[in-house]
Amino acid sequence: MRRTRTRTTLVAAPAAALALLMLSACGGSSEPADDRPTGSPSRPGTAAASVKIADSSFGRILVDDSGRTLYGFAKDKPGAGSACDADCIAVWPALTSARDVTAGSGTDASLLKEIKLAEGAEQATYGDWPLYYYVGDATPGDVNGQGLDGEWFVIGADGKLIKKAP
Repeated sequence: MRRTRTRTTLVAAPAAALALLMLSACGGSSEPADDRPTGSPSRPGTAAASVKIADSSFGRILVDDSGRTLYGFAKDKPGAGSACDADCIAVWPALTSARDVTAGSGTDASLLKEIKLAEGAEQATYGDWPLYYYVGDATPGDVNGQGLDGEWFVIGADGKLIKKAP
């Protein structure tokens, strides 16, 4: 009998800890944690976003105000909007903002515009490219999305896709 009770305790304790961890991860406020752009892969918000130019292993590329890399999708066509569907957006969130996206350090303000998405939101564009994040980029400066599927590329200061191999 003692052996059974010990086994039950050994199994029940980790299960209880896991349940508490899951409950704490699911809880919390429904309010945004901060004022990040709504297209941010981490936390939604309501503040204006900005884009700027940063140095990378691919040269000078477009990033957001936090230094997170922005990408272009080769299937997007100038003036046609975004070709990224719901499954695509789950991995490549669009840079959207409740207010106009502003041109930051090193950018050409004339290249920064917005397009209307089907659901009414506005997505920032630079040059001819709607702007996206990649969920596989964990920290500012990551460029893990570069070249994926031969369709996703960082965007240079001139507004063109940089199609160098990673």
